[in-house]
Amino acid sequence: MSAPAASPHPPPGGAALRPRQRALLLAAWLLAMLLGAWVAARSHYSADLSAFLPDRPDARQRLLIEQLQSGIAARSLILGIEGGDAGSRAEASRRLAATLRGSGDFEQVNNGERHGWEGENGAGAWLVQHRYHLSPAVGPGLFEVAGLRDAIDESLSLLGTPAGGLVKPLLHRDPTGETRRLAEALVPAEGPRSEDGVWVSRQAPRAVLLLQTAASGADLDAQAAMLQRVQQAFDQALQRAPALPPQAGLTLKMSGPPVFAVQSRARIETEVHQFAVAGTVLMGALLLLAFGSLPALAVAFLPVLTGVLGGVAAVSLGFGTVHGMTLGFGSTLIGEAVDYAIYYLIQARGPAGTAPGTGFRLWQRASWPTVRLGLLTSVCGFAALLFSGFPGLAQLGVFSVAGLLAAALTARWVLPALMPDGAAGSGLRGPLGRGAVRVVARLPALRLPLAALAAAALALLLWQRGTLWAGDLASLSPVPRAAMALDAQLRADLSADDERTLVAVPGADLQATLRAAETVGARLDAWVADGRLASYDSPARLLPSLAAQQARLASLPPPELLRARLAEAQAGSPLPAARLEPFVAEVDAARRLPAVERQALAGSPLKAGLDAMLMQRDAAHGGGWLALLSLHPGATPADAASLHRVLDGVPGAQVLDLKLELDRLYARYLREAMWQSALGAAAVVVLLALALRSAPRLLRVCVPLALTLLITLGGLALAGTTLGILHLVGLLLVVAVGSNYALFFDQFARLPAAAPPADTLASLLLANLTTVGSFALIAQSQIPALAAIGEVVAPGTLLALLLSAAFITPAPAARPQGG
Repeated sequence: MSAPAASPHPPPGGAALRPRQRALLLAAWLLAMLLGAWVAARSHYSADLSAFLPDRPDARQRLLIEQLQSGIAARSLILGIEGGDAGSRAEASRRLAATLRGSGDFEQVNNGERHGWEGENGAGAWLVQHRYHLSPAVGPGLFEVAGLRDAIDESLSLLGTPAGGLVKPLLHRDPTGETRRLAEALVPAEGPRSEDGVWVSRQAPRAVLLLQTAASGADLDAQAAMLQRVQQAFDQALQRAPALPPQAGLTLKMSGPPVFAVQSRARIETEVHQFAVAGTVLMGALLLLAFGSLPALAVAFLPVLTGVLGGVAAVSLGFGTVHGMTLGFGSTLIGEAVDYAIYYLIQARGPAGTAPGTGFRLWQRASWPTVRLGLLTSVCGFAALLFSGFPGLAQLGVFSVAGLLAAALTARWVLPALMPDGAAGSGLRGPLGRGAVRVVARLPALRLPLAALAAAALALLLWQRGTLWAGDLASLSPVPRAAMALDAQLRADLSADDERTLVAVPGADLQATLRAAETVGARLDAWVADGRLASYDSPARLLPSLAAQQARLASLPPPELLRARLAEAQAGSPLPAARLEPFVAEVDAARRLPAVERQALAGSPLKAGLDAMLMQRDAAHGGGWLALLSLHPGATPADAASLHRVLDGVPGAQVLDLKLELDRLYARYLREAMWQSALGAAAVVVLLALALRSAPRLLRVCVPLALTLLITLGGLALAGTTLGILHLVGLLLVVAVGSNYALFFDQFARLPAAAPPADTLASLLLANLTTVGSFALIAQSQIPALAAIGEVVAPGTLLALLLSAAFITPAPAARPQGG
């Protein structure tokens, strides 16, 4: 690549574009725009955080991604009904639950009612009938004389306790208490509070419901439609219930991952549109003041539009989906893409005597090499992200590279076809240029204070290096704090603890998976006994393996033997053996029942609970089955190393600490992004060295960029900002924009003139004002990720311009006559 020319305005000359050439250029551009718009319109847009998870995960990360995308947590929806009195809230809860159960949108709808449990065909009767298949206490020892005596005595001792209501109705049928054991295992120790037959909050006047959606958590369109139907069902419940007058004033609150995902997508789209409009208005006002020409204003936005469409199309074609954060980043591309138009429209105005229609030739010779080199440095910086193992980060890289290339090529080829001599209007460009010349002349005197400021920033960064880059994956989430607070309140209403630790047990088939889960469960029982676990949930409690069921059924004695043992066990007892004949009959009936299969739970409330813990994996996740055992920590929770030892000998079993794994992922994500940014910076330096072919020039271009990054980071650290991935992306954009400024000032430094040309300085100042203004708007975003980019780029690009002028512009007495 050739170095930038030494003169901003070579002697006039060159041919104007012929009408046919202009028509071909515009036709090619219009065709590309139509294709880009067609691809963008057909693209799929997502907002889930799985795009910011690795595309080549290890075993634990693969499990984590499965749970985030399609696990039970991703499909759990919590509803709260507020307003009115307790009776109206309970009635609304019952009617809403009945409507939702019949909708087919949900695998489970729980509001505290005993729906599906009562009656001859209910889940309760089914559990009683199959208690000897399911109860882990069933074994040969239970039906020996001593075992029967101990079990029956335990049941009798409970008659005077709160559990007596469950024990007494079944005492003659189930004196050993297997139904009670199953109920204790299925019902959490601390569940939601019930009032008037439905769940209510312990803290606020609110009825609560817990739903599990049928749609995958990754299917945002289905989740959005489902949320609309929930709201419609609630509205209909209010309208059709005579017990709910209009003045009841009931309102519905919704929370959970489906709500977060759908609202995040909508919020991203809304803010992207708002900031695009606000940024367009701001830049339009600045450009109109500068150009004083509406046609020039319209032309200035063409590179921006081309860049955004090109970026979206490239990401869509390369990844199949466009993440909302990538789309949000598109609004930030305006900041650099519009610079290319400004440079052209101002700098293509040739000196007096230039032939009409040939000004673009002057710009292409004098300024395009500098713009091109700045573009290539930007591409080098962002190209490092293309090789990221995280699709979200790679998307940002693809979008940036494609968008900047499209914008720059539009300025190079399309703008000359529309305005071959640049912007015709003068506007405030003259005053801007003259003011910029005066300011630039004074900035070299500030080198020492600016260098001291950068040194202080470096010291602060070194002092805070252990805590400065400390964000987490949630920092990429657009969920506002108010929504998170509501979610915490509703979860507290349900007494739902944060099940952050899971034991994942894979198996080649269903039975192998259940047997492995039983092995792990037997080891965890010892932890429950000594207090290291309060409890745990296992699919093997709802569906034991066939081997376990057959062993339990084989331990059931025939009627004659059971009667004899009962007579011996109950001798002298207040419950004589003669009154336990229903027990003998039901044990005999259980001996003849077939083993319980998975399909036996279909249509019952038990199925949703089983499906939450037992799932068939698709080929993409290794096939087979997966059992998930969620752990509830006890008073003295065990360390992770001990938990891993529990799994010794269980093939493929993994401990998944959700928070710990997310933190590890983010740390890896940040570490990878830093390395890639460093590689990108190295590529930029190499490119500049090859283009400038001069060590002193390379140094004077790189120094202001390095100082800009130091002072920007120092300012953020001083403000107490915790830096994350998107701040790093913002720094890349600062380098991308700032390199253009540095290269122009390097070009000015080689001129024999006493001061840089006023028109070119006006273009740099105007480009900077539009960039700073648009990113200052973005810094006000309610989406943390977008705000992070804005709060880096707005001050960073302003500093890049000032420091480039201060450190590259020679003092008047020291101006060289060449490079």
